[in-house]
Amino acid sequence: MNYSSSCIVYNLDLYKCNWHGWAQAFKELGLKHIKYICPTAPITPVTLNGGMRMPSWFDIFGLGPDCEQDVAGIKKASDILKNFISEEEKQGIPSNRIMVGGFSQGGAVSLYTAFTLEKPLAGIIGLSTWMPLHKDFDDEKMKKTNTDIPMLQCHGNADPLVPFHWGERTSHLIKKFSKCHKFKNYQNMAHSSCQEEMDDVKNFLQEHLSLDSKV
Repeated sequence: MNYSSSCIVYNLDLYKCNWHGWAQAFKELGLKHIKYICPTAPITPVTLNGGMRMPSWFDIFGLGPDCEQDVAGIKKASDILKNFISEEEKQGIPSNRIMVGGFSQGGAVSLYTAFTLEKPLAGIIGLSTWMPLHKDFDDEKMKKTNTDIPMLQCHGNADPLVPFHWGERTSHLIKKFSKCHKFKNYQNMAHSSCQEEMDDVKNFLQEHLSLDSKV
């Protein structure tokens, strides 16, 4: 099948890998002109989980904005995502028809990548996620990219793993430099998804990766 657009979805929560469920959820959106790519995270020790080896894009030392962060791991995961973008370009899909996004840790990689990538993207989707290395982005001297592309950030107000206030802080930070950021919250949603959220994701994709949108 010939695709006109790509959506690279980095979906991984912090304690379990539910790739099949997320891949199916995006498939069921019914947007057949969009190619969905759901990479699998490498198996690596996670400090927060007692050093247990599990699928993870980078190490996590704690669940809070002031915890130590795996700088090298975050940047390595971002480089992997950038390689996926380059591969899609080789397949004939321009970068401004490629959207990146993800859930939880995967969303964090997507946010970091989008705002440091030296080429235009179609948009960003962040679900139940946070901005990694946020102190760097809070520095006005840091060069940020893709600040004029649309972004949809979604978060449940009952999230016990990535607390809602962390999502709010991420939203406030991004709004300092992003011109097209939208933050939506969902009542009683934990660290998961819901039909209302997926409807919003579908509408976002339809608006910014429609068949008749200009390249």
